[in-house]
Amino acid sequence: MGKRRFTIDLGNEKIEVEGHMHKNVAIKYLMKRRRSLIMTRDKEKVERLYESVPKVISIIGGHLTKSYQVNWEREGTTEFEGSRFVFTLSEIPDQKIIA
Repeated sequence: MGKRRFTIDLGNEKIEVEGHMHKNVAIKYLMKRRRSLIMTRDKEKVERLYESVPKVISIIGGHLTKSYQVNWEREGTTEFEGSRFVFTLSEIPDQKIIA
């Protein structure tokens, strides 16, 4: 299966990327953001970066848009306890408008 074009919508910016599936595109982007948090040594810059991490991310494909709620934790409390800047994704169900 070849890569497809997706757009990551963060609310304030849109980023064009390629990937296989909506969720995988979201995880890859969030892992890059997490890595920048872990590798930064300046505590003030870490605070600014942590405040700017996305809480909701939408992945726009050719025919389908999926949105995810991102729950960030400074120190993991679940599966990866003790890990820094752990996140979990929860898909936001499509809201149907009844007229």
